[in-house]
Amino acid sequence: MKLYTFQKRGETTDRLGAEQGGRLIDLAQAARLAGGGLPSTLIDLIRAGETAMKRVRQALELAQANPADATLSFAFEEVRLRAPIPRPGKILCSGINYHGHFQENPNAKMPTEPFFFSKVPTAVIGSGDPIVRPAMTQQLDYEVELAVVIGQTLSRASEAEVAGSLAGFTILHDVSARDVQFKDSQITLGKNFDSFCPLGPCLVTADEFRDPQRRKLRTFLNGEIVQDGSTEDWVFTLPRLISFLSQVMTLEPGDLVSTGTPAGVGFFRKPQLFLDAGDRVMLEIEGIGRLENPVVDA
Repeated sequence: MKLYTFQKRGETTDRLGAEQGGRLIDLAQAARLAGGGLPSTLIDLIRAGETAMKRVRQALELAQANPADATLSFAFEEVRLRAPIPRPGKILCSGINYHGHFQENPNAKMPTEPFFFSKVPTAVIGSGDPIVRPAMTQQLDYEVELAVVIGQTLSRASEAEVAGSLAGFTILHDVSARDVQFKDSQITLGKNFDSFCPLGPCLVTADEFRDPQRRKLRTFLNGEIVQDGSTEDWVFTLPRLISFLSQVMTLEPGDLVSTGTPAGVGFFRKPQLFLDAGDRVMLEIEGIGRLENPVVDA
């Protein structure tokens, strides 16, 4: 199931939706017609657990049985997609988790255990929203990443416990200001300007996103492929990443864990390649879809 957060044109209220037959179903409206309610946000839906997900499936069955009801569904062109979870809890990103990305970085050391940094919720934007290049950087870089959304509380979890505790998967764009990031090792600042964490376009539930370690992912800059990789190139598996993190901190429903980027980032290309105002960046992950954002100057 593909779940979305969206707004009708002319409105500022977030709605919860699901894709069905190429259209976007308003789950709250479908649930009301079915005589039952649903959480109003995706993060609350995840926290509500399997009982709420069953109501989502029932709402979709009702929508399918009533295709002529114009209040139930929208064409994607009629709505504004938001980040699936506009304000996540924790956002934890894995660094150097692709062999290819390690090999392109002359200063990197092969990690012996997972390495993480944080992105902050205020950096999150949705598909179609502009990435804002701040005046502080001339080295704005792109990174396509597969991110997982935690579905159940995990604390000191074993690798075997991880699979059953995931809500789903989405695309995370780890936008980076390299000249800020590499100046005095300011990784937190270089990764967290406003708009530096596009998410989306949807969350694909874990039951429909099987075998995440065999997924192709690509980045297109103005229509040209600049990253072309596969999660088969991971250094650490997804269960290893999540289990490792849970030994340090409690992971809660709605937290995001991103799994690193493949080779091809702009900083390590020869010549270097950075984002500029007027560019369009499109990220694509097999089984999820496309996350596209324009670049503008602050």
